[in-house]
Amino acid sequence: MKALVLAGGSGSRLRPITHTSPKQLVPVANKPVLFYGLEAIAEAGVTDVGVIVGDTGREIREAVGDGSRFGLRVTYITQSAPLGLAHALLVAGDYLGDDDVVMYLGDNFVVGGISGIVEEFRAQRPDAQILLTRVDDPTAFGVAELDGSGRVVGLEEKPARPKSDLALVGVYLFTSRMQEAVRAIRPSRRGELEITDAIQWLIDRGCDVRSTTISGYWKDTGNVLDMLEVNRSVLDTLEPGMEGKVDRASEIIGRVRVEAGAEIRRSRIVGPVVIGAGSVVTESYIGPFTSIADNCRIEDSEISFSIVLENSLIDGVRPIEGSLIGRNVAVAPAPRTPAAHRFVLGDHSTVHISS
Repeated sequence: MKALVLAGGSGSRLRPITHTSPKQLVPVANKPVLFYGLEAIAEAGVTDVGVIVGDTGREIREAVGDGSRFGLRVTYITQSAPLGLAHALLVAGDYLGDDDVVMYLGDNFVVGGISGIVEEFRAQRPDAQILLTRVDDPTAFGVAELDGSGRVVGLEEKPARPKSDLALVGVYLFTSRMQEAVRAIRPSRRGELEITDAIQWLIDRGCDVRSTTISGYWKDTGNVLDMLEVNRSVLDTLEPGMEGKVDRASEIIGRVRVEAGAEIRRSRIVGPVVIGAGSVVTESYIGPFTSIADNCRIEDSEISFSIVLENSLIDGVRPIEGSLIGRNVAVAPAPRTPAAHRFVLGDHSTVHISS
């Protein structure tokens, strides 16, 4: 079996963060979300991984390298444009050959990994195995319809009138029969080769398509709120550690990890919280479910339920919560006079102001 990890796409719902970094490399608990997927694949005993890349391929290659840090052998496959999940399988056809494949969307997060589902697939080898989860708004996902016995009888991509609340999770397992399916289908009205159409092609021809409905935690980290929720979930399992310096005037409560080279001065930290290497927190409050990346400075401020990326400064601002703050950002109070707001904002920014 090989793995195919999709790490292309523009990440439009995470702009402006993704103007300068691929969405798969936005960190959760100070580790890129893509790395969690690669670790899950390695834990499942799959070592050969094809990584689909697009316009952000250079950044993905620099972050992942040859895969050896994860115990993997990585091959990069370029997709000319994000033309659908089935299109990614199509362009990876030469790499996959006749091997079975587990396809993993690089911006998805599945708590508990995929070892169990991979083991089940290897033992039973249906033509396709999909993961499903119940969602509140099925119109935003690929949706599966099951018969009375739980067999998959239909799939539809982002339906206006969903036939169920069972959404496809971004992990799929296929035999080489799927290669025939992706070559046979045609682009949808969205101009993409839909994975739901390819799986439906298998169903229509009597192939063995099975599903597993997961009850554990799954998120597509495509927007800020979901990214913060995944950060919260990961921090809930945080192993505390004090490799950095914490002075006697500071208070540490709960599960807190202070990385090597970080310093906490006259501050209160209430976990779960992770403070990255080289960061300095001074006379501040860091509240639960917050990740501070490397080489940040937090001074005379309060922040909770947030993610702060590398080399950023928060000085004299309180309180901050539910925020995703990018790299090399400075957040500070506005001058008292003149009584006007002044901004330098990137494309697609959202600003909330109390006045």
